[in-house]
Parts: sequence; C-alpha cells; structure tokens
Amino acid sequence: MAKKKNISENDIIGFYMDYVLEHNEQPKTVYAFTKANNFEEQKFYDHFSSFKILENQIFTAFFSNTMSVLEQSDDYLSFDARNKLLSFYFTFFENLTANRSYVKFALEQHKTNLKSLRLLKDLKHEFTTYIEHLEIDLIETKQEQIDKIQQRGLKEAAWVQLLLTLKFWLDDTSARFEKTDIFIEKSVNTSFDVLDVAPIRSLIDFGKFIFKEKVQMN
Repeated sequence: MAKKKNISENDIIGFYMDYVLEHNEQPKTVYAFTKANNFEEQKFYDHFSSFKILENQIFTAFFSNTMSVLEQSDDYLSFDARNKLLSFYFTFFENLTANRSYVKFALEQHKTNLKSLRLLKDLKHEFTTYIEHLEIDLIETKQEQIDKIQQRGLKEAAWVQLLLTLKFWLDDTSARFEKTDIFIEKSVNTSFDVLDVAPIRSLIDFGKFIFKEKVQMN
C-alpha cells in the first residue's frame, strides 16, 4: 500500500490521539507510530521533534480551535472582558469534552500537580497572553514596576483559575457536565467582581474631592 503523502499537523495529532486511546499507551517509537498510520517518518519530523512536543501541541490546538470559533462570532467581538472570558471558558471546555477520553488519559499519565505539568506549558503561554490582551481593568498606579507586577499577578491568578476549573471538570460526574458550567459562571463572575475597580476609583475620587474642599475651606 502506498504511503500517505499529504499529512498535516492536525492529521498527526488525530492519529496520535487515536493511537494512545486504542493502545492505552504512547507509541514506543516514532517509526512504529508512523508505520502504524502508513506515512513516512520524515512527515512526523516536519511538524514535531518528539512525542513530548506533540502532546504539548495538542493542548494548544484545543486553545487555537476555541479562539477560531470565538473570533468568527460578531457577538463575541463586541463583548466586554468578562463576557469574552466566559465565552472562552464555555467554548474551551466544549472542546475538551469532545476529547475527554484523551484529555483524561494524557493528564493521568503524568500523575502530578496540574500546575507543574510540562504538558500544559505551551497552553499556559497562549492562555496568559490571551488574558493580557483582554485588557482587564486594573488600578493604574503610574508606577511602571507596580503595574507590571499587577499584570503578572493577574495572569498567574487567571492560569490557576483555569487549572482549578480543569480539575473540577475532570472530577465532574454530572449529566452533560452541568456542574462545570455552573462552576465556570460563578468563578469567572466572582473574579471580575473582586477585580472591579470602579467602586475603588469612585472612593479615590471622593477622597480627592473631600481633600480639595477641606483645603479650600481652610
């Protein structure tokens, strides 16, 4: 049988996910994997240098697919940061649910704290960059170093929140993972309520007003 020639990155990802679910283990070698799927070994290396890189890419593919869907929606593009993040979560976990067997297998193979998983390293980079571009409203201190620390803290907190949601989803036994949907809505809304700087800014403005009036009265 002639070898398959037009092999894309997504083809290899699909072959790999099918393989590990059918065999309950990672392929022993790239050669064995490509032979089982009838394509040249070089085609694998055209896209990935190892299975480890491929596994990382699978999780960033979930992210990329999520963003592709969202960016085609006019409603999403008009949303504020809170509703954009809610939309991201719901769409991202729909993607994970469609591939739940593989996600559970991949994460359980590493048997470690989710936060320290190298498997999710590239996903963390993509997600925290997304959070940065949401331009979530923070209090500007006019101190560049402090503002950078605030932004870094926001991205790290958002990443931890995503991991907590992932852990909840992995353990969720409710029909259609309805409890995960509730968890997402409550956790994201609570986070934005905590970050809401409008009341704080109003209080600062009020304080400035009082101070100014007091100076003028004196």
